[in-house]
Amino acid sequence: MTVPEYVRRLRKAVGHELLWLPSVSAVVVNDAGELLLGKRADDGRWSVISGVVEPDEQPAQALVREVHEETGVRVAPVRVSSVLARPHTYPNGDQCQFLNIGFRCRFLDGVARVNDDESVAVGWFSPDRLPPVDEHAQITIAQALAPAGTATWFAADASAFA
Repeated sequence: MTVPEYVRRLRKAVGHELLWLPSVSAVVVNDAGELLLGKRADDGRWSVISGVVEPDEQPAQALVREVHEETGVRVAPVRVSSVLARPHTYPNGDQCQFLNIGFRCRFLDGVARVNDDESVAVGWFSPDRLPPVDEHAQITIAQALAPAGTATWFAADASAFA
C-alpha cells in the first residue's frame, strides 16, 4: 500500500496508535450508470476508490488524484454526498480514524485498470449488481446515488460504525 510520507513520519513516532486522518471517497458514475470499484490489495474487499488528503491539498483535488493514481480514470467531482468518521485497523496493526468526505463523481475519460499497488482489480458495476462491499462503501454509494438536491448525509453520532 502506498503510504503518504507524512504518515510514515508520524508512524515512526506513534507506532500503531490511532491517527486521525482526513480522507475522500469517490462514487464514480459513467455514462451507462455503472459505478467504478476497486478490490483492495490489503483486505481483498471491493470498495469505492478512497484515499488520504495530503498536506496542502484540497479534498476535491485529492479525490481526482486518488482515482487517477489507483485506476487510470479521470473524474470530475459533482457534489459532496456524505461526511462521516470511521475507524479502520490495517492488517499490520496500524489504527486510523478517517474523517471521510464522500463525493459523487462524473467519469471524464480513461480505461479502468489496476494502476498502482493499492488494488488487485478494478471494474465497472451496475448499481443493482455490485459485488459485496463493506459498510462504509454501502453508505457512501447510497448517498452519492440519492437524487440531485438531496442534502449531504452525515453520521449523527458514533454508532454509525460502532
